[in-house]
Amino acid sequence: MAALMDARVTSDPADELKALEVRLRGHVGRAIADFGMIGDGDRVMVCVSGGKDSYTLLDVLRLLQRRAPVDFELVAVHLDQKQPGYPADVLPAYLERSGIPHAILEQDTYSVVQRVLPEGKTQCGLCSRLRRGRLYAWAAANGITKIALGHHRDDLVETLFLNLFHGGKLGAMPPKLRSEDGRHVVIRPLAYAPEAEIARYAELRDFPIIPCNLCGSQADLERVAIKRMLRDWEQAHPGRVENIFAALRNVDPARLADPELFDFASLAQES
Repeated sequence: MAALMDARVTSDPADELKALEVRLRGHVGRAIADFGMIGDGDRVMVCVSGGKDSYTLLDVLRLLQRRAPVDFELVAVHLDQKQPGYPADVLPAYLERSGIPHAILEQDTYSVVQRVLPEGKTQCGLCSRLRRGRLYAWAAANGITKIALGHHRDDLVETLFLNLFHGGKLGAMPPKLRSEDGRHVVIRPLAYAPEAEIARYAELRDFPIIPCNLCGSQADLERVAIKRMLRDWEQAHPGRVENIFAALRNVDPARLADPELFDFASLAQES
């Protein structure tokens, strides 16, 4: 965050954009290398929602694709969920202008969610599951080997506290995972990237952002509260969020209390 603020003060927008591009390319390249996210011959589906994160993910992956020592394909895929007021021409126009191979899928998940959930109930969970099912089906039918999502470092940390406070477990979003049915590998190349850098990059790149509140659904208030807590912590103690994220990569099972992770029962004094 400090480096980002310094860039704003000391450089013009073009220089700031270039510096952010370098930083984000570094974050994504390191995540890909650390977790073996993309290999030679992969066909990577980038799920593009129209928000800042997925635009940035697609942009940075395209930059890396030109320089990568391995050959891989990128396909941008967006799901039109038929929310009222959805600007259906925005993303196709952007992708066409950019020359990015892409597919625009359509499925009226909005009506399903409206019919199934009571009024006032947060809709994001069901909406996400329906969206994921449609995207996974397209991936299976089109030779996709990796599915790239736009979750960033702050999303991973927020999920840790959501699980801790509301689920009674230690867990976050893994940077790479196999889907429950075993048919797909999901990657999160922005796992090391702070949200503030992504937001500023999207602003400077002037991406045509599509709002995520078209459905009129109430925000996920628990996640909003966690985000506010982390923001307050970071303001009072700069670097705290980065330290929490570092802890996700430095787990010591013997210092926790899960007998499935560590064999406490057979622990005995050395003779």
